[in-house]
Amino acid sequence: MANSPPKPTRTDFLYARLRADILGGRLAPGTRLKFPELSARFETSVGVVREALIRLAEQGLVRAEAHQGFAVTPLSFDDLLELTQARVDIECLVFGRAISEGDIVWESRVVAAHHLLERTPLALPSDPQRLSDAWVLAHAAFHQAILEGSSNRRLRLIAAGLRDEAELYRSWSLPHGNEPDRDLSSEHRELLDAVLARNAESGVHLLQRHIEHTTRVLVESNARSQAKPKRARARRI
Repeated sequence: MANSPPKPTRTDFLYARLRADILGGRLAPGTRLKFPELSARFETSVGVVREALIRLAEQGLVRAEAHQGFAVTPLSFDDLLELTQARVDIECLVFGRAISEGDIVWESRVVAAHHLLERTPLALPSDPQRLSDAWVLAHAAFHQAILEGSSNRRLRLIAAGLRDEAELYRSWSLPHGNEPDRDLSSEHRELLDAVLARNAESGVHLLQRHIEHTTRVLVESNARSQAKPKRARARRI
């Protein structure tokens, strides 16, 4: 008889809750994560809180601060540009290998992950300005699936770590997926088509464009938000 999967621990539970709060925009970048407050809120020990935060730090979602504990990773556009270049270099390499090396079972997993993503609402009707937790999970699962065809486990882990860091930026991208000149659903469909056609060259090009487009949206959105207060002050003068 097959072994039953291990039951989630208290650390697993807290890790999942905090990750969802960070990526769902309920914990803003830079927010201090204090052990006593989290222990009281979730009725758990400081040790459990510390283990959960260390796991989140490994994914780049929180940062340890000397003598101050942890905080949600602050956003930096210099960091975003560096992260984007690293993702293009690593993820595209892994995706190209996945298309060349993946088997039919891998193809099936990619199709299933795309099916779920395509049918998951981007945002909830009650909060259309934030990506829904379900879509964030489905989106991450699809991008993880398309890389799993690569036989190089270390490269896959590096790519996964970079994507985890990018999730924090994506969760604070209000126009993500709603830009007038972008069809996000078609971009994911094209990635799937490249997998099924076993066209590594096309797949790498599409993934690079997909990653860089998201970064451009974030940078342009930030530039617009920074310009608005300046114009408002100019009118008052």
